[in-house]
Amino acid sequence: MIRVLRPQPRPGWQLITPGILLLCAFAVPGALIMAGQGEPAFNRVDTGWQSYVFSMRSTFWDGVNVVLNWAGYAGMLAFHAVLAVSLVIWQRPKAAIFAATSGILVLALTQLAKAVVGRDRPEGARVLSDTGSYPSGHVSATTAFLLVLALLMGRWWMGLIAAVGVVSMMISRTYLSAHWLSDVLGGACLAAGVVLLMWWRFRDICIKENDLAGGQTIWSAKALRRRQAAEQAK
Repeated sequence: MIRVLRPQPRPGWQLITPGILLLCAFAVPGALIMAGQGEPAFNRVDTGWQSYVFSMRSTFWDGVNVVLNWAGYAGMLAFHAVLAVSLVIWQRPKAAIFAATSGILVLALTQLAKAVVGRDRPEGARVLSDTGSYPSGHVSATTAFLLVLALLMGRWWMGLIAAVGVVSMMISRTYLSAHWLSDVLGGACLAAGVVLLMWWRFRDICIKENDLAGGQTIWSAKALRRRQAAEQAK
C-alpha cells in the first residue's frame, strides 16, 4: 500500500498568529511603497541589494536562473495542478481542494496587490515581466506550492526543501532584476500567510480524510471493496 501526504495536527494559535503576522509583514511595506510614491523608506536597502546581486552575474548563473524563471510561475502552476489531481487519485479530495484553493487565492491576491500598489520594476530586467513589481508572483507561487506540500507531508526535511526553494527563487528574481528585495519578501509573506490560515481551516478535515483513506490509492481501494463484496456474497 502507498502512504503519502500525512498531515500532522498543530495547535490553532501556531497557525493563526504567524499567518496574521505574515500578512501584516506583506501589507505594511506595500502601504509604505504607495505612501512614498514608489520610493519607500527602505529604498536604500533595495538598491543596495540590487547592486550586490548585479556583481554576481555570470554565464553559469544566467543559465540556472533561466530554469528558475520558468519554474517559479508556469512551473509552479503546473505542479500545483498535478498535486491537486494526485490528491484526488489518492482519495484525498478535500486535501486537493485545500491545495488548489490556496494556490488560486495566492495568485489572485498577488495580482490584486500588484495593481493596487503599482510599483515599477527595477530597470534592466533580464526577463519579460508583467506590470507591477510588488509583490513577486514567482515567489508567491513558489511559496504557496512548497508550503502546501510541506504542511501535507508533515516532514521536517520537506520543510527544509521548501525553505531552500523559496530563498532560491527570491534570489533568482532579484538576480534577474525582475524585482526589488522587498518585492520578493512581500511575495513570500503574502503566500505563507494565506496558506497557513487556509491550513488552519482545512487541517482537521485533511487529517481525518487521510486516516479514512488508509494510505491506499484509489485503485487498490476499489479492488479491496470488490473483494469484500465478493466474500459477503458467498
